[in-house]
Amino acid sequence: MTINTPGIVIREQTTGEQDRLVTILTRDNGVIRAFVNGARNPKNKNVGATGLLCYSDLCLDKTKKDVYIVREASPLQIFFALREDIVRLSLAQYFAELTYELAPREESAGEFLSLLLNAIHLVTEGKKDLRLVKAATELRMLSIAGYMPDIVSCCRCGTFESEPMYFSTHSGELFCEKCKPESPCAKVGMGIITAMRYICFSGPGKIFSFSLPKDSLMALSELTEKYLKNVTARKYKTLDFYKEMSGY
Repeated sequence: MTINTPGIVIREQTTGEQDRLVTILTRDNGVIRAFVNGARNPKNKNVGATGLLCYSDLCLDKTKKDVYIVREASPLQIFFALREDIVRLSLAQYFAELTYELAPREESAGEFLSLLLNAIHLVTEGKKDLRLVKAATELRMLSIAGYMPDIVSCCRCGTFESEPMYFSTHSGELFCEKCKPESPCAKVGMGIITAMRYICFSGPGKIFSFSLPKDSLMALSELTEKYLKNVTARKYKTLDFYKEMSGY
């Protein structure tokens, strides 16, 4: 069976002497793994279009053993500028690792692909604060994956706004001052809560179109990161590397 779909490479590893195994987030089939035969041959026409973080049109053969092989790959966007900045590259690689963790396998994943491409584009372009891009990508990707936090109002009394409010990075629930539980919660101002609501509920093309003061951006980024780690119950090496390189 032959499959044609756009996709972005989110992982790669060498196999054998000549081949490469790539993990691809595709629009139509979610996260898949595919072999690039002869990838170490510089004359192989598929090499440039199947490198890490390359977005390409892909023609894939699926064998009877459910193994994918890249027949043809034509680059759509390679994000060359990322290679010039280790901080931006490491953040893009973190987004790729996050996608690997949360995106579906063998199912349509168009919303994940759109989010990842937009996030990498903004990181490459450099016109948005990286903390904003990081926080928005984390929270929106969690929401798409089914882990949207309950932040419409206080989960106990329904209060929409109070200053401050309290967010549980374990349960994803929001509380007002009167209803906050005894278990630890993050004290959060309404500006950050409004930004979180915007990230979760805005249209796909508007996710990153908000602003916050720098100290609030840092607080938002720390909040979404804690929630992410609690939901997925794992650590991310690429995130640690990004924070080390950026002095985060």
